[in-house]
Amino acid sequence: MDQHAVPPSAVVTAWHRLVAVGREDREAAYALLDALLAPDVVFRSPAVHTPQEGKQVTTAYLRAALVVLGPELTYVREWYAGNSAVLEFTTTVGGKQVHGIDMITWDAEDRIVDFTVMVRPQQGLAAVIEAMGAELMRGA
Repeated sequence: MDQHAVPPSAVVTAWHRLVAVGREDREAAYALLDALLAPDVVFRSPAVHTPQEGKQVTTAYLRAALVVLGPELTYVREWYAGNSAVLEFTTTVGGKQVHGIDMITWDAEDRIVDFTVMVRPQQGLAAVIEAMGAELMRGA
């Protein structure tokens, strides 16, 4: 990971811990996720055309993402500005290379209030959409 001009926030540190814990113990990662999300959090994804509002739906999407992206998810760079960060990542889903970013904004209590995901290339996005849809159906 690149050196940072600005030290990582408590939120980003907690997010990295959550991802690492999720590789070994999903239930423990889910408990960390619950504590990290604000009640009015908004989730945005390239797979969904409208913002998903609220902790329950955001939790469902992020739990599915931990399953789908998590095994090979590697964060490669980070950028910070005030109460937000952009985390660049790579992973493999369904044999397709995925490159993307997580844009995270948090409140004064260090809880995530906005989580936006962007993914490329198109084949990687298609693999993510398919795998996320299947995982969301399993979790429903």
